[in-house]
Formats: sequence, structure tokens, C-alpha cells
Amino acid sequence: MIFDTHAHYTSRRFDGHRDEVLDSLPAQGVCGVVECGVDLATSRAALALAETRPWVWAAAGVHPESLIEDDASTVYEFHGDWRAELAAIEPLYGDPRVVAVGECGLDHHWPVPEDAQLALFEAELAAAQEHSLPILVHDREAHAETYALLKRYRPRGILHAFSGSADDALWIARQGMLLGFGGALTFKNARRAVEAVAALSLENIVLETDCPYMAPEPFRGKECHSGMIRFTAQKVADIKQVPLEEVLRITEQNARALLGV
Repeated sequence: MIFDTHAHYTSRRFDGHRDEVLDSLPAQGVCGVVECGVDLATSRAALALAETRPWVWAAAGVHPESLIEDDASTVYEFHGDWRAELAAIEPLYGDPRVVAVGECGLDHHWPVPEDAQLALFEAELAAAQEHSLPILVHDREAHAETYALLKRYRPRGILHAFSGSADDALWIARQGMLLGFGGALTFKNARRAVEAVAALSLENIVLETDCPYMAPEPFRGKECHSGMIRFTAQKVADIKQVPLEEVLRITEQNARALLGV
């Protein structure tokens, strides 16, 4: 059974066919999805979506890119005051359908003010500790700062779309976090991700889509959905030289144990 630990079905790209896509997933073997918020508005939408289907859960948080995106509630509602937005998000952490803090983290690919995103991420790490929730971490071209905070806070959670080295993967796993791999693992230039999967135990790995983005080969560039995880799982199976069913079973168990679902 497929457990997608990182999805964005509330994205506008699913407008007009969201229910059709979601309703098709159980027949494709999907048994679990974590819908991730990136600001207050999408965190509320993630929870509303989770309430429509028993196999969908929500994560609530503020993504670093939301600090600069005009269509993020961080900007249009809170005018960049992420502290006020986090205070508005905090009551969501008491809802049983909200199983993680996130998506949150650091991003040096886009021109997000570094001081603000560092302070925001640290506040969300503290919130995860306070509410005894795992955290879903975004790390894009920000390994040094992300790793420093992970070492300081030692959270439970998932390092989403892992893009570091095999050595990095091993110490992060030893610290107790899981490593998330999605469609990018199947790309021809995925050498580092392949090396990381080879070095890790299956007990340290979870699968994800980041849908509607990052569709695996042979669907690269197309709209992604949770059923496509089967292709990522097959790549993991090939690397580890184990049956596909074993990869799906163990990664599902890892996700459920972490999220408590």
C-alpha cells in the first residue's frame, strides 16, 4: 500500500478535478496522504481536505517562500508578520487530523530574507517540540543552516525531498529523522539521491510526491499524484535489490509510526 507523506492537493493546479484525482487514489493502492500547508490559508484548507477522507491527514505550517509570495496569506493577510500567522495556526495543532508541523524549513534558491526564514524555522521547530508533533522539513540549497538547526533541536520528522549526501543521510537517520524521497529519485541525474538510498536502511525511508510537482519518470513534467509513488518505490526496490512490495510495506509502516496514524 502507498503512503504519500508530502502532497499539495489544495494547489490551484488541481482546481476543477481535485475530487476526481483523490477519489481515484484508493484503487491505485494509496492508503495514506499527508496534505501539507504552506501558510495559514492552506493549512486550514489541508485540514478541511483531511476531514473529507479518512486516509488523508494534514500538516500545518509556514513555508519560507510564503514570506515573499503575494498569494500567500503570510503576505496578503499578515503583511509578513509570520509570528502572528504562527499564533493563528497554533490552535490547529490540537486537531487529531493534524499530524505534523510543516511544510517549513529553509530555502536559498529564492530571494527569501535569510534572517526572517531562519527565525521562522526555529519557531516552528520549537512549536513541534511544544506540541509533540513531527516536523516536515524543506531544505533547498540550505544544507548547512538546516543541518545546524536539526542538530540543535533533534526533532522527530521527515527531511522532505532529501538532496544531501549519503553521509548526511546517515547521520540524520541516526539522529532519528526519516528521509523523504520522491519522483526526483527516478531522474537520470539523481546520483546523490541514489547513493543516499543505497546507504540507508529501508526503516529510515519514506516516500512522497510533492504533487502536483515532481512527477517520476516516465511522467516527468506532467501533473503528479500519489499513485505515481509506485514508480519511485520501484526505483528504491531496484537500488536495494528487494521486492517492490517490501519497499511499500516498510515505508508505509515508517510513515504510520512517525505520524501516529
